[in-house]
Amino acid sequence: MSAQAPVEPSAQSATRPAWTPIRRLMVNGAIFIMLMAMLILVSIQTRIPWNYEPAGQTLDTLTPNTAVTFDNTTGKTLPQRNTYKVASHYETIEAKQPSTGEVQMIKVLIRAPKDAGKNLPGVVFMHGAGYGTCDNSYGDIATALSSAGFVTAVIDKPVWSTNDITRDYPGSAAAYDQTINLLRNRPDVNEHNVGIYASSESTWISSYLLQQDHNIAFQVLLSPMVFAPRQAIAFLAAQDFAIVGANDGYQSIVRRVFSFDLGMYGVHNMDINPMDPQAYSIPTLVAYGSKDVMTAQVQGVKEIWANAHRAHNWNVTVRSYPVANHVLRLGDESMPNTPFADDYVNDVIDWAVGTSRGLKQTSEPIAGSPLYQSIAVPLDLHARRGMTIYATFVFGLMFIMLLAAIVCWIMALVKWIIKLTKPKDKRRPVLGLCNGFGRTLLWVTVGTMATLILFFAGFGEVVWGVVKLAWGDAPQEDPGMMFWSWPFIQVVCVIAVWIWSRVFMRMIEAADTRGYLRVRSIRCGKQSKIVPDQNLVAQAQSNHVIASRKFGKVLFWITVIAMLSIMQFFAFWGLFLF
Repeated sequence: MSAQAPVEPSAQSATRPAWTPIRRLMVNGAIFIMLMAMLILVSIQTRIPWNYEPAGQTLDTLTPNTAVTFDNTTGKTLPQRNTYKVASHYETIEAKQPSTGEVQMIKVLIRAPKDAGKNLPGVVFMHGAGYGTCDNSYGDIATALSSAGFVTAVIDKPVWSTNDITRDYPGSAAAYDQTINLLRNRPDVNEHNVGIYASSESTWISSYLLQQDHNIAFQVLLSPMVFAPRQAIAFLAAQDFAIVGANDGYQSIVRRVFSFDLGMYGVHNMDINPMDPQAYSIPTLVAYGSKDVMTAQVQGVKEIWANAHRAHNWNVTVRSYPVANHVLRLGDESMPNTPFADDYVNDVIDWAVGTSRGLKQTSEPIAGSPLYQSIAVPLDLHARRGMTIYATFVFGLMFIMLLAAIVCWIMALVKWIIKLTKPKDKRRPVLGLCNGFGRTLLWVTVGTMATLILFFAGFGEVVWGVVKLAWGDAPQEDPGMMFWSWPFIQVVCVIAVWIWSRVFMRMIEAADTRGYLRVRSIRCGKQSKIVPDQNLVAQAQSNHVIASRKFGKVLFWITVIAMLSIMQFFAFWGLFLF
């Protein structure tokens, strides 16, 4: 018996009726909920817990008088500032980076007291962050020490081919040790009496230096960072973001940034261990400014004491100066001729003179203004490799898709300009976007990109506020955009997600009304099959869902993916936590 022929349906219209408003709302709402749930989940999964307690730590000093005095049993008058005139000259050393063999020719500015005799103490100055040279760094303090009988050396900062992120701290320590040996070999210097003066970032280098060279006589540590870079810089950023008035959302970025595993990309400085007892095994002067917003002073001093005592060293002097900033200056560090705190230079000279001569200190070991620390150092902060991989994917996807979208829109603009120059092509569409997708895509893209620009502008204002704060500037009373931009971006993100869910709803509706989502059952013998309604599909070929031209479809989907990748970018930074 022959098979029954398929039963054909009766003629039907090419399209189904448009959806009702209720159906549109239901589908729109379902898509919105799914998109929001996905983005909120990303924000939750990338959230880093951080305990700021104990907050408001203080450490009292024994006296407000910062003067450093010694029991001078020698009967000789100790040199002071301006006791000697100072002569200076340049030398050059060939500093080889141990890890790579790269050579940097480093200029050394040596200052020496005139007619001070022989067997003099020496001091080598170590640079903080940046790219300081021997000519633009430590000129005033080095000259002051030399006028009190010290031979001082300031060098061009050893950087080789590194940058601020990839600094070679062990290699830098070797270069500074080479400078120390340069002083030791001078006929007017006591080779056993050469110390160091380290500031800020270089206190990480000094830790390596003292582990390499056990013959360094003494050290002055100006605003020491003490803790590993991951914890120390995270503390700095979190504290300063709060001081300048940044929204809590921007402060949460700090936690994510300093949880990146940069070791995946060859950057291993974040987790060095500078807290070695050997680093504090010699006579040490620690100096802080009360307006220093970059160092954890209370925990830092306690950690220095603990490590010094482990190394059986009880000769640690701490001084804290009111009004002074991170580099012990009074005012904006970016301005020329900004002076040191009133007594700082004289105190350093007095301490260095007495210590280099082996005298017994009679002044209090901790003096000046009380030390204060707003939040705790995040000692439990660590690298999270999984989050780093995901961040790399999100950032990479956003960059690639934005670049592709920009190229497509430029091509569309060129095609539109060419079309205007050819009258016969004026009716031919460039993109052929239909069902209102062209106008919607344009506005939602402009809105999303404007939100991205606002995000970077708000974050940039926070960073600039922190930089000015580090230079000694006071925070603004009204934080402005760095506060209100975060909740504003959150609101705009929710609106953008709603609009994108509406775009997807319109796509589904257009596909359904044109028969692309309709199916029918046909009988073939005793069996039935569910197949697309080919009649509707065939009749709807001229009624496209997204665009009538392939280039328009490509541009549409590339733009959609680029804009959704921006939403993922926002979600990673926690903008979908409310």
